[in-house]
Amino acid sequence: MLQKYAVFMVATLALAGCAVPPKEDNDPFRIGNIPESVAALAAPDQDLNAARLRPEDNCYWYNHNGPVETTLVPLRSAGGNPICVARQS
Repeated sequence: MLQKYAVFMVATLALAGCAVPPKEDNDPFRIGNIPESVAALAAPDQDLNAARLRPEDNCYWYNHNGPVETTLVPLRSAGGNPICVARQS
């Protein structure tokens, strides 16, 4: 019985060594991955670490942590306008 567990453990460790490490990519839709130019445009008091580009509208959104719930809201400039990317034609 002990031999079965030993074989299982060795096989598990051998397969764990084959895991592919996560790669660093520049996915614009990943949370917290915003360009410096967007960060410079953003108004203060917005969580840029939780900002991301949504493909549905090509605008940047961030998670606002309110007293009751966390809500996804558009990232806005100091003038109050949403920060969006121009659509490719």
